Amino acid sequence: MSARILVVDDVPANVKLLEARLSAEYFDVLTASNGAEALQMCQRAECDIILLDVMMPDMDGFEVCRRLKTNPVTHYIPVIMVTALDSPADRVRGLEAGADDFLTKPVSDVVLIARVRSLTRLKMMTDELRMRALTSLEIGVQAPERDAVADTGRGGRVLLVDDRPSSYERLAPLLAAEHAVDVEPNPAEAVFNAADGNYDLVIVSLDLDNFDGLRLCSQIRSLERTRHVPILAVTDADNNTRLLRGLEIGVNDYLLRPVDRNELLARARTQIRRRRYTDHLRDNVQNSIEMAITDALTSLHNRRYMETHLATLAEQAASRGKPLALMMLDIDFFKAINDTHGHDAGDDVLREFAIRVRRSIRGIDLACRYGGEEFVIVMPETDLHVAGMVAERLRRSIANEPFSVQKGETRIEVTVSIGLSTLEQKGEPIGDVLKRADTALYRAKHDGRNRVVTIAPPNQPSFLPQVAGRGR
Repeated sequence: MSARILVVDDVPANVKLLEARLSAEYFDVLTASNGAEALQMCQRAECDIILLDVMMPDMDGFEVCRRLKTNPVTHYIPVIMVTALDSPADRVRGLEAGADDFLTKPVSDVVLIARVRSLTRLKMMTDELRMRALTSLEIGVQAPERDAVADTGRGGRVLLVDDRPSSYERLAPLLAAEHAVDVEPNPAEAVFNAADGNYDLVIVSLDLDNFDGLRLCSQIRSLERTRHVPILAVTDADNNTRLLRGLEIGVNDYLLRPVDRNELLARARTQIRRRRYTDHLRDNVQNSIEMAITDALTSLHNRRYMETHLATLAEQAASRGKPLALMMLDIDFFKAINDTHGHDAGDDVLREFAIRVRRSIRGIDLACRYGGEEFVIVMPETDLHVAGMVAERLRRSIANEPFSVQKGETRIEVTVSIGLSTLEQKGEPIGDVLKRADTALYRAKHDGRNRVVTIAPPNQPSFLPQVAGRGR
């Protein structure tokens, strides 16, 4: 697992020592001798993790970290402060500036490498999400960076897993000052509660009396519903071996007893902020996917999605020996609606049309806007007779109730022409079915509109329902 580590220190001997340690573990090491140089390198996205000294001239590490974490371009880069300062107040100051960890000199090689590896995994995951979400800006989805910078990390939902009353009775009230806290003294129930509780952070004692705390952390990390929930481990100062093992299996951060109140709150805020940011990234990715396959005006699937999935639906129907119906719909005289009432009214008609389509079909049916005022509905496990009844019901739902447009000021009579065909012969190309439905739609338009016309597969009779009322 390689990563680019930026070492920021004004003392050359310190830089060389860290560079040697990290290079031995096959990390790529960059160096900067002051805060301004480090900020410029980070702005150019030249590093994955920053090891930042606190005591530097001109601009100390606290100020460098604060600037990194308040800049939307660099806030997601993990920062480890490395310093001789070792008081709880110094650690809290670093964490409140946005640092992801605070290591005291002299730093153990094992602790340093374990922490760097842990944050490298986290950075790689975040980078992947950010890369996938880049298209969100191009299609109008709001990027989460500015919200992440402004997030205080307060108001989270925290699950505290600890079976020692003397411990959780002290920690829970401290956390409750900023978060909603649930205490789970039974570790065997903790995984289920974590999965069901939609928590922003799980705090686990590694010193449980009747359960292996590391196994609990592993179980939380392995479940799909809790895989991305940050874990903050709490353990005794002499428990380094288990703590390092915890970092390897996915623990995000840790606290050593006796727990300092301010450090506890600062580390909880850090993890909750990061959780919210990555959740926003995942939501943006999901929104990007939905926008890529969904028609923005009608919220139906778009033509791209239909063409991608139509062949799969046809294969499934053939393999199961089930029919597949395909319906093409075209709103009659739609151009006249736009010309007479304006394009806003035309958009109102399209939106209402999509609503009525969804009301008339099943959940397993696939409704798509094919283009303009033309739509396609794919109905699995539906034969020609049933599909004809569905099409006629849909035709009536459009024709019998005028469409309200222009915020209810105008009501327009709208009708639809429908062409229908089915796939009932194994191995028939789905393109042939689509072509038959298109031909049937053309006939419906040619024969007077406001009607359903079906064309059956070869060697099967067509079904042409009689349409009451005037054609349009």
